[in-house]
Formats: sequence, C-alpha cells, structure tokens
Amino acid sequence: MAHCGAVLDVDTGAIVANWRELARRHGAEAAAVVKADAYGHGAVAVAPVLARAGCATFFTAHLAEALALRAVLPEPRIAVLNGPCAAEIATYRAANLLPVLGSLSHVALWREAGGGTAYLQADTGMNRLGLGAADMEQLAAEPALLDGIEVALLMTHLVASEEPADPANAAQRERFERLRALFPAWKTSLANSSGIFLGADFASDLARPGAALYGINPTPGRANPMQPAASLTAPVLQLRDIRPGESVGYNATWRAERSSRVATVAIGYADGWPRALGNTGHALFDGHVLPLVGRVSMDLTTYDATGVPGLAEGSRVTLLGEGVAAETIALWAGTNAYEVLTRLGPRIPRRYR
Repeated sequence: MAHCGAVLDVDTGAIVANWRELARRHGAEAAAVVKADAYGHGAVAVAPVLARAGCATFFTAHLAEALALRAVLPEPRIAVLNGPCAAEIATYRAANLLPVLGSLSHVALWREAGGGTAYLQADTGMNRLGLGAADMEQLAAEPALLDGIEVALLMTHLVASEEPADPANAAQRERFERLRALFPAWKTSLANSSGIFLGADFASDLARPGAALYGINPTPGRANPMQPAASLTAPVLQLRDIRPGESVGYNATWRAERSSRVATVAIGYADGWPRALGNTGHALFDGHVLPLVGRVSMDLTTYDATGVPGLAEGSRVTLLGEGVAAETIALWAGTNAYEVLTRLGPRIPRRYR
C-alpha cells in the first residue's frame, strides 16, 4: 500500500541483530521487552520475528498488550510487568500469561486465586513496583504466603544503569544478592539494556533488554553498539516562497530574515512529533539540512528549504534516520529517546523489512 503521509520504516533484521548481540554480551538468555507497542515499532510485527530468531520470553506492561501478543505468539512466555488485578486473573489463566507480582497484595491475590507460575519483582532502590526487603524477609519466614505459587523468576529494576559510575548500581546489585540468598533456588533477572554493559557482576539467568533492541544507545557518551532500527519520513505537501519579514506558523514565532522557501511537511504533534521542537532541530533531504521553523502544529511542521536542490512537492524528507538518532531528537525536544519513539502514534503506518 502506498502511503501519502508520514511512514516509520522498521528494520526487523536490525532488531534481531541487536537482540543477538545483547544476548551474547550478557552471556545468558535475553528476553525482549515489547511494551508500548515495542517502543513504537509495532509489537505484533516485531515479536514474531524475534521469536523465530530464538527469543523465548517477552515482557509487556499491560494485560491488553500481552493479549495482543499472545494472538501472534502461541508458545513463548509472556509476562506482564504491572501485575494483575482481581478482575484480570481469569484472563491471565486463559491466555497462559505470567503476572509479575510486585507487592504482598499481588502475592495474596495470585495465591487466593489458585496460584500457579509467576514472576516476582523485588524493589532494590527504584521505589516504584516491587517487594521491599521487609516483604521478602516475610515471604522467607512465612512460606505459606507462597503456597501454590511457583516463582519462576526473581527480578529487580536498575535505577541508573546507563551511568556506570553511579554508586546506585553496585548498591542495588548488593541488595539483590541479599534478597536472592533468601531463595537460592529461584532464577533471577537483573540487567536491563544498559545493565548488560555493566559487566559480569550484573549477569543473571535472564536479561531484559528493551530500548537497546530498537537502536537506542545503552552506553550514553560512547559509540552506540546497537544498529539503528527505524527511520521516519514524511512528504512535503507544499513549497511556499516568502519575503523577508514574513512569519511562519502559529503566533509568528519565526520570521524570515531573507527571501526563503518553506516546506510544509505532513507530520505534527497529533502524530507524536514533539511540539517542543518548535524552531529547533532539522530534517534531511538528499544530504541537505532543513531547519525546522515556526511551531510544530497538530498535523503539519514547516522547514526552511531555501536553496535545497531537487526538493519538490511530494518529496519525502527524513525526520529520524540518516544520522539523526532518536537521542538527537530527544536533545532538541528536552526529553529522552524512549519518549520520542513511544509517542509516535497510530496515524503513522509502520512498514517492515
């Protein structure tokens, strides 16, 4: 199908290569975190490719994400990070999904509903989801609390793994070691994307890479060891010549200092293109830089195309890719690369190769 608007082209081969490299570096099994629609790349398209490559465990955040995944992945393990509520228990069982139990109330809920296999999340410093040290000690002292529950994995989440020198990393590892010693038979999961690069001390039975699968650099400040996995292009809807002093876009936040040619491009904040990019950053066409001018509006964004040869109505400009990384866009927009990718909305079709 031809697309006349913005398109995200996804290289599933690069995602598989990234997963294999992360598993190699970890030295043990690597799962794939495909929450937020595989970080905006399309989970129901990406996950089966990873499964065919050998990935056997997938993580989502919400039950609905897991159910969509189960429809295309009948065999692999699928775990739901946010944990269950009472109304969802029957659905978990019917779809053979693994809850990640993140509190004593989650444990009680799963036990009272008949138990079964589950993952358990311990908190070692994030202070979001997870059982604290006192909760874990209570489970060890009162084994009946886990009656009927098979804990297939004990996991925790690193706070600052992208910063190797941060003392929080060693502190969390030490806390996790103390907690896992309470249940020495349980398998463990410690490293996320950046945690894989912290070294052998952070290895476990299962790594849980997410962002790095999709090309986001897990080692900020160093060369990106991951392959880029997506490019975003959008067409020029109109080229307009304007005189010096004329403005572009809402509230006249940009005025031409010279005779200029402005390209109106078919993408806006309703597509997930950050509104914060107003008058910041650029697009690319045939190696030429097109500065973003004016505000990003709901459906359109304008770029200064003055003196760019070959650009015409219908030409596609590159917004992500060709050296413009999600991290670069994030820097322009004052956010992080995760948000740049996950906010790209359903109005943008995904094409896969």
